Amino acid sequence: MTRRRFTVPLLAGLLVTTVLSPFARAADAPTESPSPTPPVLQMPPPDPARIFAPLAWPDPVNAFRSGSGRRGPEAWQNRADYDIHVAIDPISRVLSGDETITYTNNSPDDLDVLWVHLDQNAYREGARANFATPAWHTHHTDGVTIESVTIEQEEHDTPIVPVISDTRMQLPLVRPLHKGEKYRLRIVWHLTLPGAWGGRTAVSPSQNGDIYEVAQFYPRMAVYDDLRGWDTLPGLGQEFYLETGNFDYSVTVPSDFIVAGSGALVNADDVLTREQRDRLTQAARSEQRVMIRTRDEVLAAVTAELPAPSPAPKTVDKASAHKNEPAKSTPPAPKTKTWRFHMNDTRDVAFAASAAFLWDAARLDIGTQTVASKSDATPRLAMAVYPVEAMGSHGWDRAVSYVKHAIEDFSTRLFPYPWPNAVAVGGHGANMEYPGLAFEGKDEKDGQLFAMTVHEFAHQWFPMLVGSNERRNAFMDEGFATFLGTLAAPDFNQGEFAPKRDAEFAPTSGRPATDITALLRDPAAPVLMAPSDTVPETYRHPLTYFKAAYGLTLLREQIIGPERFDRAFRAWIMEWAYHHPTPSDFFRFMSSETGEDLSWFWRGWFFNNWAPDYAVAPVTYPDDDPAKGALVKVVNRGWLPLPVTLQVTWKDGSSARVRIPTEAWVQHNELTVEVAGNQPVRTAIVDPDLTIPDIDRSNNSFGAILTVTPPTKAGP
Repeated sequence: MTRRRFTVPLLAGLLVTTVLSPFARAADAPTESPSPTPPVLQMPPPDPARIFAPLAWPDPVNAFRSGSGRRGPEAWQNRADYDIHVAIDPISRVLSGDETITYTNNSPDDLDVLWVHLDQNAYREGARANFATPAWHTHHTDGVTIESVTIEQEEHDTPIVPVISDTRMQLPLVRPLHKGEKYRLRIVWHLTLPGAWGGRTAVSPSQNGDIYEVAQFYPRMAVYDDLRGWDTLPGLGQEFYLETGNFDYSVTVPSDFIVAGSGALVNADDVLTREQRDRLTQAARSEQRVMIRTRDEVLAAVTAELPAPSPAPKTVDKASAHKNEPAKSTPPAPKTKTWRFHMNDTRDVAFAASAAFLWDAARLDIGTQTVASKSDATPRLAMAVYPVEAMGSHGWDRAVSYVKHAIEDFSTRLFPYPWPNAVAVGGHGANMEYPGLAFEGKDEKDGQLFAMTVHEFAHQWFPMLVGSNERRNAFMDEGFATFLGTLAAPDFNQGEFAPKRDAEFAPTSGRPATDITALLRDPAAPVLMAPSDTVPETYRHPLTYFKAAYGLTLLREQIIGPERFDRAFRAWIMEWAYHHPTPSDFFRFMSSETGEDLSWFWRGWFFNNWAPDYAVAPVTYPDDDPAKGALVKVVNRGWLPLPVTLQVTWKDGSSARVRIPTEAWVQHNELTVEVAGNQPVRTAIVDPDLTIPDIDRSNNSFGAILTVTPPTKAGP
């Protein structure tokens, strides 16, 4: 594949890719993981005029999006409500579906076409995703077969001939859909569910039957917004951008299956035993998990499905073999049950189904907020479904406690969880989130299971609640969810899995300020504002997850402070819940709400891979007299001048600290700090606690180097 190169003008005699181009890379991305100590991109001396210049945002201020980062006075958003009915044939693995979409045009425009996502077409041979991300698409299905599309109107129904292009379907309208109007769109389709290789949608084996993890299974309306009109990026491997609406959906499966789905189960009387319904009632009052479907019930269901043993063969007289032979009959079709779910104000739904599922649950303590379900009596539960082999005190026996902690912790910190249930599914290991539900790995244990559960349920806020465009700006969901995980880990069971240290965050040493420097020093690394599909898999976790999350950590702990940051972050979620913010909206909002001009940080951390780099010169004294204090010269050599602490330690071991703000560098790159004292200085060091990602610590101190002990506890 040919990768486009970016060229930029020369600055100070050097080619500086990250200074002048927001999405530039100095070279093609490597095919292997970046080295822990890649060659450093040579930068000219920092230019304060460029660092602190006004920042031109990608998305302009207008009547729809304000300069404060809030929705403008004329903001609008279209809506899609769904009524979906699907059935799964476990023999052929064919899912058949019939849905009605009520689509409301709230835009100021007349729409002459509608666009619908068919994401299962990414599995087709020849799909664009096969070429963009071939490692993710090694097997194929026929994708989605559209049987019919009809606009349902009171007078008559109008068939539509769809135009299908890769993972999108265009529906030309006979009459435009005007502002404020609704169309009822009926689509009938079927598809073959992929095997375990399907990833986000998969059928995988377990000891007691196949596990169906089903997502992107229905035609979904594309977003029409004020930025691009129809946003119809094809599915190449990144995630989704969808409209919000209410969902009623049903799933018909063999009668021994358990179905766990987004939203509230509304026909429990039809599909659960009396004992299971009683256990759900008990779980709604319990802080500890209650088994809804037990191991014995799973094994009993499996035994009931086993074929009867064949009778012993008999000797038959050939001459009379065909006399009185009974007529052959077709084996009876397996019995089925239909599970019905409802979910309000959501952008999507997904479900899992299997005869192998154990099921446990406990209450969610998140206040008395109105639940988005049809029944006010619906209990709010943390749930887990998983196969027998996932049981164990190090495994899925604790999954409900992890779900419960994540939902309750984030509801307190951010915005109350708005949906009835939160379900963790132990399957083949997609580690993929959907509203109210997450697909995880049945083999995950201990800290890994905790980290994945917390991360996937952090996604309930980003992007399920705050509906950013994952397909274009993946850092706004993956990075934000990873950041929430760093906050939730210390609060669980006295920090059992803290600090967060895994593939998503601080993977090497557990110190993010140290581990991120490998990316910041890498001249080939993309930047956070690069379009998501252009980020190679090599850099996806270091950049989209780790760097984005650590950027919020720096804002909270080093630049703004927890009190102001937390208040602004909560306000951001409340402003954009159920809506579609962009990075520009986020940058504007946080600057406005915190009272800080953060353009220098957004430019350096998100639009470039700039980093701090401080140095300390030899300490001097006024009139060469230590009794008059010390003069410490600090030099800024980096393009991201984060606030930094200078620690001076005197000969007798006493010390003093001075906080140097970012504004110290708005006009110059050298600063002499006068520190009161009356004896010689033993050491002077900037960033003594290793809290900022200084990319060259060899010159951070005068005198003996202060060592800092790395964390002793870590996650997976």
